[in-house]
Amino acid sequence: MFVSGYIFIRNAEKYDYPVSEAILSVLPLVEEMIVLVGNSDDNTLGIIQAIGSDKIKIHHSVWDDSLREGGRVFAEETRKAMALVSPKADWVIGLQADECLHENEYASIQKAMTDNLKDTSIDGLLFDYLHFYGDYNFVGNSRKWYKREIRVIRNRPDIFPYKDSQGFRKGDNKKLVVKHSGAKIYHYSWVKPPAKQKAKLKFFHSRWHSDDWVDEHLGKEEEFDYSTIDALKRFEGIHPKIYAERIARYNAPVGLKEGNFIKAPLKKFLFWWESLTGWRIGEYKNYILVR
Repeated sequence: MFVSGYIFIRNAEKYDYPVSEAILSVLPLVEEMIVLVGNSDDNTLGIIQAIGSDKIKIHHSVWDDSLREGGRVFAEETRKAMALVSPKADWVIGLQADECLHENEYASIQKAMTDNLKDTSIDGLLFDYLHFYGDYNFVGNSRKWYKREIRVIRNRPDIFPYKDSQGFRKGDNKKLVVKHSGAKIYHYSWVKPPAKQKAKLKFFHSRWHSDDWVDEHLGKEEEFDYSTIDALKRFEGIHPKIYAERIARYNAPVGLKEGNFIKAPLKKFLFWWESLTGWRIGEYKNYILVR
């Protein structure tokens, strides 16, 4: 079984993307790691080169910043990265630059890929998500956070990134048939110093919307206000080992606490129902899950 990985990144240093940790978390599972480095204003290339693995294959890309509608530029960069994967690959693991796999779950991921290798009806593998917010002790647990996504796919030309590359589709826009990987994605997009978080959000949304929209909805403040969260749950688990240094040097925002701060009655009821039953009413699922 040949497994490839890919990731794309631009301005990792400028916007504090933990891309090194993302790449390092994938390397034990793959034979090659495609890293597509976009045109950056910082030392992103040096960060990737410093990892020093023979598995890493660096390629360069110039983003088409005119592709703002629906985050199309992210899908385009994903397509470029997927096209660089070895034709020998059976499975492809694709992470975002702020996502991480946990070493305690490598065996589950490996087993899922091995067990489903010959079952060509299975297009990919699904992962649960932990969305860390503000610091490394809390996860967002309201309906605004997606619960699951596909992060392992078959190496097939009919599979393509869907919309902004959050997920995938195949053929004539059909959902992928997937099994669960038995693992989680540790998502650290919302754990940054407030100034870095605000700068990153402005950059991200500028790939979706006009400059006027960004100014109107994100304001002129230079730091992100973490107190606007609607619900938080304390994280009781263990972070991936490769995050130890990043966690040790991080100064968390003051005042974050566990709780449900939702005020709208319907949203409050839906949050309560999901907390009680584990079932998210009206959950968006960009996949067909088989047991």
